[in-house]
Amino acid sequence: MPPTPASFGFRGAFRIDLPARAVYSEAAGIARILPHAVAVPLDADDVVAIVRWAAETRAPLVPRGSGSSMAGGAIGDGVIVDLSRLDATEAPDVASRTIRCGPGAVRNAVDQAARAVGLQFPVDPSSGAFCTVGGMVSTNAAGAHTLRYGSTRSWIEALDCVFADGSRAELRRGAPAPRIPLLDHALDALAPVVAAERASPSRHAGVRKESSGYGLAAFAESGDLIDLIAGSEGTLALVVGLALRLAPLQPHTASVLGAFATLEGAVAGADGARRMGAVACEALDRTFLDVARRGGAPVPTPEDAESVLLAEVEADTPEQATAMVRAIEAEFRAAGATAITLALDPATEHALWEIRHAASPILNHLDPSLTSMQLIEDACVPPDRLAEYVRGVRALLERHGIRGVIFGHAGDAHMHVNSLVRVGEPDWRSRVEGLLDDVTALVARLGGTITGEHGDGRLRAPLLPRVWGAESVTRFAAVKRAFDPAGILNPGAKVAVAGARAVTDVKYDPSLPPLPEPARDALVRVERERAYARSRLALLDEAAR
Repeated sequence: MPPTPASFGFRGAFRIDLPARAVYSEAAGIARILPHAVAVPLDADDVVAIVRWAAETRAPLVPRGSGSSMAGGAIGDGVIVDLSRLDATEAPDVASRTIRCGPGAVRNAVDQAARAVGLQFPVDPSSGAFCTVGGMVSTNAAGAHTLRYGSTRSWIEALDCVFADGSRAELRRGAPAPRIPLLDHALDALAPVVAAERASPSRHAGVRKESSGYGLAAFAESGDLIDLIAGSEGTLALVVGLALRLAPLQPHTASVLGAFATLEGAVAGADGARRMGAVACEALDRTFLDVARRGGAPVPTPEDAESVLLAEVEADTPEQATAMVRAIEAEFRAAGATAITLALDPATEHALWEIRHAASPILNHLDPSLTSMQLIEDACVPPDRLAEYVRGVRALLERHGIRGVIFGHAGDAHMHVNSLVRVGEPDWRSRVEGLLDDVTALVARLGGTITGEHGDGRLRAPLLPRVWGAESVTRFAAVKRAFDPAGILNPGAKVAVAGARAVTDVKYDPSLPPLPEPARDALVRVERERAYARSRLALLDEAAR
């Protein structure tokens, strides 16, 4: 009889019943994969126990936080390891501007703790109300304010990790790697890889945000293992604790909205906003504006606008904020803006940004026969190719007969696309796969990356050879082997397994067998209420009553 996790000292919940497995079969993306089991560790010692059990039994482990990830990295054919219970957050250390917390801590809770002492955790994905900081580390998450603050990787001071053999060690920025056998072996094996990386970095030239592949280029520059673990999607180690750097809180903001008659004008306006110190510059494409108007959202722009930019500044005083936003207004006008709205007080700013935040509610109330699928939703291209990318996506959506909404982070040339699919039509799947194939080719031609902040997961891992050179793909595989020679940590995410396809079971597919009713009810509630931070097992119990 094979050993059980309990025989290795695991004390948390370990479930193999179908309802428990089913409630973890989906995350925020499009895929459904039924796991073999679910483990919910109580603490870091429990994580060590489950990894040692997996190393002994060769059971694949799939770590996850709140399940808000888009690319299928938090679901898989193995044992789900739900790290959300490791959510403790310590008081910030004001002197060092750091905060220690568990991987299950919710991003906004960490930020609120920082703000209470005049600091902030500035990386702000739109899912901040329910995503975990462990998940942010996993995908090297970013957000609207990347223009000023960058992605998660640069804000990590330390990572407490459990490696594939069950050994545990803390990585600290600027400190030598801990001397444990697995890391000694991995670093020795990667020495020639890192040397090659220094000579020819794995980068997409000009791309400002990157969550694809491993952070080899950053690691080769810094020598900090943190930079390699960040963005690795649980394929190299499980994070059980972290220390994050914090930034001073700038108390005053102002914003400006500009409408542009051409995509080229919007691209020039975004460049101007970036040069004038904007902390955020968001784009709403005409596809977004049309849906917003149809949904009843107030859109103070001309009907013929091709694109709208929303830029924000931060400053120490209201006067500084006003001066900065006026400078961006001048850049917008020089770039050909046909209408401009300034927001110099909190109430006006809130109303202006509500337009940007209207996407999800409006999409949820469209024609019920349309399903919003996050399939081609995270590409980032060099800024001077942004107009070409948006125009290309529009054309490909039309070619495949799929409606879509385009919006995102114009300052970084990083756009999100929600494809709106009629799954009742017999050829929906072939059209979706064709769209993904064609958009991947477009991104590759423009020198972009297929994921700026959401990670590769199982959706994009099979596509990496399309957008990375053969040498980089070979190096990524070497990294995985060095840290996880038995292949038990999130196999299929980041480095595809043999024969893997990008699109497998789509959770919206009406031909899939139904999940057990309590699990289905719990998952519907997660999506409807954005209840990703709630315990899936608790939601399952509530649904079963």
